[in-house]
Amino acid sequence: MRAAAYARCLPAEEYDALVDIEIDRPAAVGLDLLVEVRAVSVNPVDVKRRANDDPSGKARILGYDGAGVVVEGGAQTSLFRPGDEVYCAGSIARSGTNVQFHLVDERIVGRKPRNLSFAEAAALPLTTLTAWELLFERIRAIRASRSIDVRS
Repeated sequence: MRAAAYARCLPAEEYDALVDIEIDRPAAVGLDLLVEVRAVSVNPVDVKRRANDDPSGKARILGYDGAGVVVEGGAQTSLFRPGDEVYCAGSIARSGTNVQFHLVDERIVGRKPRNLSFAEAAALPLTTLTAWELLFERIRAIRASRSIDVRS
């Protein structure tokens, strides 16, 4: 399968800043879903990794936001089925979403909203996670046991 990767930290203007590569198609095991990627988005983490995290000549696949269609699930998956349209945030410990088929833990996958295109859904994962963390973890805007009093 095809993937877009980088092998050296180069300025974005350089011809070889990103390269097309061929890799084996992975199989879903455990809690993994194999998602046929339909759209990805570029996030600041992609730019920072490509500029500063030298893979020493070994191709590294970026991409932490994506949307696509579930192709198969590992034996322990229960939340999604083949044919489901999804969006996901990848993991920095794994290959990214800039591939034809992406392996992702189903616990960090969501159903693609029907009213969004794949491209629109691919723009959501890290930005919505960041907003969630800000609201619920940093400033504790909403507490489970009570509503917000906007007057205080």
